[in-house]
Amino acid sequence: MIMSVCETDAIQLRSPDKVMKLSRLGSIHQSRLSFMRILLRRMQNENWRFDRPVFEMDESGVGHAVYCAHGPDRTYSLVAFSHDLPAEKRSDRVIADAWDATFTLFDGIPTSEDIERLSRNVPLQEAGRICETELSLSRANRSARLWEHIVEALSEGEQPDLQKIEAVGYLMRTTAVYGSGKFGAADREMIADRPEFQSPFQVEMLSVFLTRAFVRDLVEYMARMKGGEKAVKLDPAIARSMGIGNSTGLGMAPFLLNHPVLFNNWIAAREQAAARVRALPQASEQEIELFRELLARSILLTASWTTDHQIQSEKTEGLKRDLVSLQQQAENISDASDHPWNQLNTWAEKELSLEGQECLTSLMLEPYGALVDDLANTMAADNTPTFRIAGAMTLQDLREVLERVYGWALEIDWSDQQNKAKAWYVSEEKLEPRLGERFEEPIEEYEQPLAPGRDAAALYHALGHWPEDKNIAQFLLRHPEYRHIVRRAQIVNQAPYAEIRDNTIASDVLPIDMLRCKLAFFGAVQFDPRSDRWVRINMYANAPYPEELALQSDDFWVYPALSRGN
Repeated sequence: MIMSVCETDAIQLRSPDKVMKLSRLGSIHQSRLSFMRILLRRMQNENWRFDRPVFEMDESGVGHAVYCAHGPDRTYSLVAFSHDLPAEKRSDRVIADAWDATFTLFDGIPTSEDIERLSRNVPLQEAGRICETELSLSRANRSARLWEHIVEALSEGEQPDLQKIEAVGYLMRTTAVYGSGKFGAADREMIADRPEFQSPFQVEMLSVFLTRAFVRDLVEYMARMKGGEKAVKLDPAIARSMGIGNSTGLGMAPFLLNHPVLFNNWIAAREQAAARVRALPQASEQEIELFRELLARSILLTASWTTDHQIQSEKTEGLKRDLVSLQQQAENISDASDHPWNQLNTWAEKELSLEGQECLTSLMLEPYGALVDDLANTMAADNTPTFRIAGAMTLQDLREVLERVYGWALEIDWSDQQNKAKAWYVSEEKLEPRLGERFEEPIEEYEQPLAPGRDAAALYHALGHWPEDKNIAQFLLRHPEYRHIVRRAQIVNQAPYAEIRDNTIASDVLPIDMLRCKLAFFGAVQFDPRSDRWVRINMYANAPYPEELALQSDDFWVYPALSRGN
């Protein structure tokens, strides 16, 4: 399904030419429509139950555990394996072959025979095999120094140093969470009709949510093994402040290019939600106060972002200044203001950086769950209908689509080496996407079709010698090499937010923008790029744990609480 876009009470959605630039996509923030928050809302509303029927560890913390999530109709179980990993083998790189912990999300409740089978395969990750009863495969490594500090403190009956926790934010970070048929796991088509998985990436988000509970339990267990009776558990507030880290590299970047309809639906839902809010003629004092409170909490959240990456550091510092300016501007809003959110948005577009503008877009959705949360059900996609090329379309119509969607690409000088300096390819060793130097490495013959702007310009040039009344089928019989970009153009003709409207092979392209965009839709915070090709983030920080979910009705857990002095 392609999510349609339209006007909302005279408020137009933002143009794809504006929204789909890499610099703006790389400035998106989590929101009510982020996949982690969608999942937790559902589990809270449906009163999911959780238990831990198995926790078998030896004195060194090696063993396995099972965490069950019981929904209205089905149960899902995280099967976790803890390993004794030497420090020299701890690596976040995709070529690693051993990890501190490995996981699978099981469809149902595993038997002892299932656990035995999984114990022979899950720790091997790619080298093992799982089957259709498994929905995901993942692994994680400890943040070694913080792990050791917390074990030591708890074993002595003390709570850990808050400054050390705030500097990292998590005890383990995942280095991959695979789903959708990877390595034998169930294909998405097998579970897509289940209500709990209607929104994208709910399997993966559930796996990470349960992983966080396992990590907390394991660190407390190891402290107890070391300290005996004097050991204590983590203070619940400290435990909640920690999430699950994630280390994501270049392999994630092409996802947005390879799933255009899905990407359209994500962006379209967010843009439709923002348009609905901007169309509101007034805001109540309660809604305004909630916005101001969450803005203040966002300032606290942003203060926790630390990075040595120059570009992200500059963006973060700009965001901090923007949020202070936004806080001052928000004082001018009242319940008598005319279209207050549209006014605030107009001001932000003139006064704030892209980071600040996109943070506002997310924040102004927060008071309006009843108005926008239904859009979560529009964010998935069935790509099947978009695969068939409409061969009867005339070449004149195709030219018009190319001019409208790829006008930016038609203006680029593709003979200039700087405009095609990079090439996407797949590594032979790990079958992972890579971005290389076209004119410095022998990779061009292995290039993947991940430069739609260049290909659209080439197609447009090839059409120049063809009569306008000929159709696409006739053209492709002579030029089948253009099938992929013809199909893509027809997709974007129906799904306006499907295409990144920037050059993805330019010498100055920043893949980190694609990573940031996807991770923000997951619900990530604390973006810490280690280069322009990989980033560390935090997931579920400040979220309730499974046993707290029924007691936690606050949907704004992602924002740290204000102290009394704030």
